[in-house]
Amino acid sequence: MNCMEMSVEVFDLLNGKKLVDKQHEAMMLLTVSEEGWPHTAMISVGEIVAISRKELRIGLWPDTSTTANVIRTHKATLVLFWKGKAQYIRLSLERLKELPNAHYKRKRFHAKIIEAREDMAKYAEITSGIKIDLKNPKEVVERWNETVEDLLQ
Repeated sequence: MNCMEMSVEVFDLLNGKKLVDKQHEAMMLLTVSEEGWPHTAMISVGEIVAISRKELRIGLWPDTSTTANVIRTHKATLVLFWKGKAQYIRLSLERLKELPNAHYKRKRFHAKIIEAREDMAKYAEITSGIKIDLKNPKEVVERWNETVEDLLQ
Protein backbone atom coordinates (compact mmCIF):
# COMPACT_ATOMS: atom_id res chain seq x y z
CA MET A 1 0.00 0.00 0.00
CA ASN A 2 1.41 3.42 -1.01
CA CYS A 3 -0.15 6.59 0.33
CA MET A 4 0.72 9.96 1.82
CA GLU A 5 -0.11 9.12 5.42
CA MET A 6 1.04 6.59 7.98
CA SER A 7 -1.24 3.78 9.06
CA VAL A 8 -3.34 4.08 12.19
CA GLU A 9 -1.12 1.43 13.85
CA VAL A 10 2.06 3.43 13.18
CA PHE A 11 0.37 6.64 14.34
CA ASP A 12 -0.55 4.91 17.61
CA LEU A 13 3.08 3.81 18.05
CA LEU A 14 4.47 7.30 17.36
CA ASN A 15 1.82 9.40 19.14
CA GLY A 16 4.19 10.30 21.99
CA LYS A 17 2.03 8.66 24.64
CA LYS A 18 2.81 5.78 27.04
CA LEU A 19 6.48 5.78 26.11
CA VAL A 20 7.31 3.43 28.96
CA ASP A 21 5.19 0.76 27.22
CA LYS A 22 7.01 1.39 23.92
CA GLN A 23 10.55 1.61 25.30
CA HIS A 24 11.75 -1.52 23.50
CA GLU A 25 10.87 -0.25 20.01
CA ALA A 26 13.53 1.24 17.76
CA MET A 27 13.51 2.30 14.13
CA MET A 28 15.95 3.31 11.44
CA LEU A 29 16.21 6.79 9.98
CA LEU A 30 17.91 6.69 6.59
CA THR A 31 19.59 9.72 5.05
CA VAL A 32 22.14 10.27 2.28
CA SER A 33 25.72 11.24 3.06
CA GLU A 34 27.67 13.97 1.26
CA GLU A 35 29.38 11.20 -0.68
CA GLY A 36 25.99 9.88 -1.86
CA TRP A 37 26.00 6.76 0.35
CA PRO A 38 23.01 5.63 2.40
CA HIS A 39 23.46 6.52 6.07
CA THR A 40 21.52 4.64 8.76
CA ALA A 41 20.79 5.84 12.28
CA MET A 42 18.74 4.33 15.06
CA ILE A 43 15.86 6.38 16.41
CA SER A 44 13.56 5.68 19.35
CA VAL A 45 9.97 6.54 20.16
CA GLY A 46 11.39 9.27 22.41
CA GLU A 47 12.90 11.17 19.48
CA ILE A 48 9.94 11.24 17.12
CA VAL A 49 6.28 12.11 17.56
CA ALA A 50 3.37 11.97 15.13
CA ILE A 51 1.28 15.13 15.21
CA SER A 52 -1.08 13.73 12.57
CA ARG A 53 -1.06 10.79 10.18
CA LYS A 54 0.65 13.09 7.64
CA GLU A 55 3.16 14.93 9.84
CA LEU A 56 5.85 14.15 12.39
CA ARG A 57 8.30 16.01 14.56
CA ILE A 58 11.80 14.61 14.99
CA GLY A 59 14.46 15.60 17.52
CA LEU A 60 18.01 14.64 16.53
CA TRP A 61 21.22 14.94 18.49
CA PRO A 62 23.28 17.91 17.27
CA ASP A 63 26.60 17.33 15.51
CA THR A 64 25.71 13.91 14.09
CA SER A 65 26.00 12.74 10.50
CA THR A 66 22.24 12.16 10.39
CA THR A 67 21.49 15.72 11.52
CA ALA A 68 23.96 17.16 8.98
CA ASN A 69 22.43 15.04 6.22
CA VAL A 70 18.88 16.17 7.08
CA ILE A 71 19.92 19.83 7.22
CA ARG A 72 21.65 19.50 3.83
CA THR A 73 19.04 17.43 1.93
CA HIS A 74 15.77 18.02 3.83
CA LYS A 75 15.01 14.33 3.24
CA ALA A 76 14.94 11.08 5.19
CA THR A 77 13.22 7.72 5.18
CA LEU A 78 11.87 6.22 8.38
CA VAL A 79 11.96 2.41 8.41
CA LEU A 80 10.20 0.39 11.07
CA PHE A 81 8.68 -3.01 11.61
CA TRP A 82 5.37 -2.97 13.45
CA LYS A 83 2.37 -5.25 13.79
CA GLY A 84 3.74 -7.73 11.25
CA LYS A 85 4.49 -5.18 8.54
CA ALA A 86 7.56 -3.36 7.31
CA GLN A 87 6.90 0.38 7.06
CA TYR A 88 8.86 2.70 4.75
CA ILE A 89 7.98 6.37 5.24
CA ARG A 90 9.63 9.00 3.04
CA LEU A 91 9.89 12.39 4.71
CA SER A 92 10.43 15.98 3.64
CA LEU A 93 11.90 17.85 6.61
CA GLU A 94 12.32 21.46 7.62
CA ARG A 95 14.16 22.78 10.64
CA LEU A 96 12.26 24.21 13.56
CA LYS A 97 13.66 27.00 15.69
CA GLU A 98 15.84 26.15 18.63
CA LEU A 99 14.29 25.98 22.10
CA PRO A 100 16.71 27.93 24.30
CA ASN A 101 15.31 26.46 27.52
CA ALA A 102 15.24 22.82 26.40
CA HIS A 103 16.84 20.54 28.97
CA TYR A 104 18.04 18.15 26.26
CA LYS A 105 19.46 20.02 23.28
CA ARG A 106 18.20 18.58 20.02
CA LYS A 107 17.90 19.81 16.47
CA ARG A 108 14.16 19.81 15.87
CA PHE A 109 12.52 19.09 12.53
CA HIS A 110 9.00 19.14 11.15
CA ALA A 111 8.49 16.25 8.72
CA LYS A 112 5.79 15.88 6.09
CA ILE A 113 5.09 12.42 4.78
CA ILE A 114 5.74 12.24 1.05
CA GLU A 115 5.03 8.52 0.78
CA ALA A 116 4.16 5.77 3.23
CA ARG A 117 4.42 2.17 2.13
CA GLU A 118 3.58 -1.01 4.01
CA ASP A 119 5.24 -4.25 3.01
CA MET A 120 4.71 -7.86 4.01
CA ALA A 121 5.56 -11.11 2.32
CA LYS A 122 2.90 -13.67 1.43
CA TYR A 123 5.32 -16.48 2.25
CA ALA A 124 6.67 -15.23 5.61
CA GLU A 125 5.56 -13.40 8.71
CA ILE A 126 7.51 -10.50 10.22
CA THR A 127 7.71 -11.45 13.88
CA SER A 128 9.95 -8.69 15.19
CA GLY A 129 11.57 -5.42 14.35
CA ILE A 130 14.48 -3.78 16.09
CA LYS A 131 14.14 -4.37 19.83
CA ILE A 132 16.17 -2.63 22.50
CA ASP A 133 16.61 -2.91 26.27
CA LEU A 134 17.33 0.41 27.95
CA LYS A 135 20.15 0.34 30.48
CA ASN A 136 18.40 2.92 32.68
CA PRO A 137 14.72 2.88 31.62
CA LYS A 138 13.46 5.37 34.22
CA GLU A 139 16.01 8.04 33.26
CA VAL A 140 15.71 7.46 29.51
CA VAL A 141 11.90 7.46 29.44
CA GLU A 142 11.89 10.71 31.47
CA ARG A 143 14.26 12.22 28.87
CA TRP A 144 12.05 10.94 26.06
CA ASN A 145 8.95 12.47 27.63
CA GLU A 146 10.71 15.85 27.86
CA THR A 147 11.95 15.54 24.27
CA VAL A 148 8.45 14.73 23.00
CA GLU A 149 7.09 17.76 24.89
CA ASP A 150 9.78 19.93 23.27
CA LEU A 151 8.93 18.54 19.84
CA LEU A 152 5.28 19.50 20.28
CA GLN A 153 6.16 23.16 20.94
